Amino acid sequence: MRRRSIATATALAVVLSSAALVGGTAAPAAADSAKVLPVSSVSDMVVDGAHQRVYVSDPTGGKIVVTDYNGTVRATLTGLSGVSGLAVSDDGGQVYAAVTKDDRIVSVDTTTYTQTASYPVGAAPGDLEVVDGRVWFAHGADFGSLDVSGPEPVVHLARRGDGFSGTSSILASDPAVPGTLVVGGGSYVAVYDVSADAAALRATTYTGSGVKQLDLTPDGKQVLTSWGEGYGYSLGAYSATDLTEQPGYPIEAYPNAVRIAPDGSIAGGSFSWYDPDVHIHRPGDPVPVREYDFPNTGNSSGADTLVDGALAWAPDASRVFAVSVNTYGTHTLRALTDPTKEVPALKVSAPAKAERAKKLTVTGKLTSKTLPPAGTALTVTRTDVESPKGRALAAARTKADGTFSFTDTPPAGGRVTYKVAWAGDATHAPASGAAAVEVSRKATSLTLNNNGKVYAYGKKVTFTAHLGTTYKNRTVSIYADPFGADKPKRLLRTGKVNSKGNLSATVTMGRDTTVSAVFAGDARYASKTVKSTGYARVSVSTGVSKHYRTGKIGSTKYHYFRKNTDPVFTTTMSYYKGRAQRLQLQVWYAGAWRSTAAEYFALNSKGKSVVRLEAPGESGIRARIRSSYINGSSGDSVNSTTHGAWKYFTFTR
Repeated sequence: MRRRSIATATALAVVLSSAALVGGTAAPAAADSAKVLPVSSVSDMVVDGAHQRVYVSDPTGGKIVVTDYNGTVRATLTGLSGVSGLAVSDDGGQVYAAVTKDDRIVSVDTTTYTQTASYPVGAAPGDLEVVDGRVWFAHGADFGSLDVSGPEPVVHLARRGDGFSGTSSILASDPAVPGTLVVGGGSYVAVYDVSADAAALRATTYTGSGVKQLDLTPDGKQVLTSWGEGYGYSLGAYSATDLTEQPGYPIEAYPNAVRIAPDGSIAGGSFSWYDPDVHIHRPGDPVPVREYDFPNTGNSSGADTLVDGALAWAPDASRVFAVSVNTYGTHTLRALTDPTKEVPALKVSAPAKAERAKKLTVTGKLTSKTLPPAGTALTVTRTDVESPKGRALAAARTKADGTFSFTDTPPAGGRVTYKVAWAGDATHAPASGAAAVEVSRKATSLTLNNNGKVYAYGKKVTFTAHLGTTYKNRTVSIYADPFGADKPKRLLRTGKVNSKGNLSATVTMGRDTTVSAVFAGDARYASKTVKSTGYARVSVSTGVSKHYRTGKIGSTKYHYFRKNTDPVFTTTMSYYKGRAQRLQLQVWYAGAWRSTAAEYFALNSKGKSVVRLEAPGESGIRARIRSSYINGSSGDSVNSTTHGAWKYFTFTR
């Protein structure tokens, strides 16, 4: 015989499933947001609370990007070479921007985002602060002011005066503290009285190097500073009257930002790859009430980091805005919600198993930096097969230590989940937790016929599922899963069983097929699945050609060939990728059929295989061939072994 190569393809599919136990979690009332900023650098950021807009200056790109509170870009102002410091006017109608390389300060309308004025100041302005209507700006080692309240703008440079040894690159003020400007730079910080036309020095102190940002508390009593590693990981605190040092706010890693909300809440920032990046403190409390840790969106082991000084509060303290940067240089505006609220945790515990209609006890604990009072109400919801959307139970109430407990008698079996939630309050974010119990159910009977039977190719076979006693659910689903990875499992039928408990579905047997019957269970009876595998033969036929006639020897039909003519056998078989047919040759000798050869020949895409047998060159030889599909040896295992009919032939002169 002529040998052909056989390509065998085998595909295996494994489906894994897992279950997760629900534990206690915190549930913030509003979601934090993060959106990439179209900037290549960040110098300053301010918030317009009236219009809920965030302004970010990009000195490298020479532009200001305006976003909403979710980070969506609403406007971009370009042509601002080296733009750095930003400040909002007292009435909120303008945002002032220092255009450093053009020695000017521009004003931008907060309603239209258009530039309304440009003020030459005679020096390169840097950081900006608005105090009592005047715009104060750092320039070089000094600072100056811009007054636009009159018919013509008035600019004063070099306002620092004597007695301050540091530079003046960083400014701070608070709208609630009129006439006060804080100036810092190098290793010193100073407080100035700017209520009159001049700037009068009140106090100065040495702080150490590394200060990135300053701020003034809204009660006018403290100046807060950020500084680097040399003076400890903390925000510095000083009396605004004489700058004597006071207890600060510890931060784990390198502090690089500080901003104070109108209500006195403090946001401290730190440059940290592996620790939290933003730390929220209540006034005077060294332990943060909340911390935020940036994710890693870059290509190193360390997470994204906070840009120096890139923190800003929404005026209503509902959010802190921060700009992070990753190792690709991508900047992201992050809106951190409910920053002043503690994030409590609510843990719920319940028995792993319980009996249906028997009382069980659920316990738990609400924990937080400060606990709500005893008797705080917690909502309780039970979810089960009869109440998939949840059923409200009586509220649970906390004890003084935050613990709670309640009892329930589950009416339904199966997986029962108890969710406990607290809505939070003015100083706490919401929290919730859950625990699941496997509640016992009775077993029912479910059967499926035809398991192990073998059928002809293409035969329509009816599979019948029989369901025994249940509570309410009488629905069964029947699935067919043909052998082979190219045909997925499919739903044949879902419906209620008949009065005899039966439901049937028909399968056309083109392959070996596993049929499943599934009962999903109900409140009192457990789910159940049964399987039945039916086996399908292939369709196989063999044609003979090149013979000169047919005839019978005894009662058997033979094909007659001349002794020098090569017989050709064409096998047609149900196609499957990589399938081959097994061709077996036997010769009649000494009163019996003797096997001489058996080889596999690949089928083409139409399921055909053509084999030429070399002529023996002598007459009187009787032989027969048979084409077969052999499960596991014909290139696949999706059908049952099937043998075709023998084809008989003989050679003559």
